[in-house]
Amino acid sequence: MAEDKKVEKQEPSVKKTGFFKGVKAEFKKIIWPSKATVAKETGAVIFFGVALGVLIAVIDAVIKFGLGLIL
Repeated sequence: MAEDKKVEKQEPSVKKTGFFKGVKAEFKKIIWPSKATVAKETGAVIFFGVALGVLIAVIDAVIKFGLGLIL
């Protein structure tokens, strides 16, 4: 039964070419954001990163102060 199924082997160059054609086709489907959207989102990430850093620093200072009173 295994002899009935014939599997055609493709040359490696055919596989690579087909792969890159597929990648190119997928890249054409991507909807890239505008510069304004990227700038807004980057600003939001930076703002929240700094805000989180400040929050962690304040919590750390409060914990250090509290441990200083206890010890």
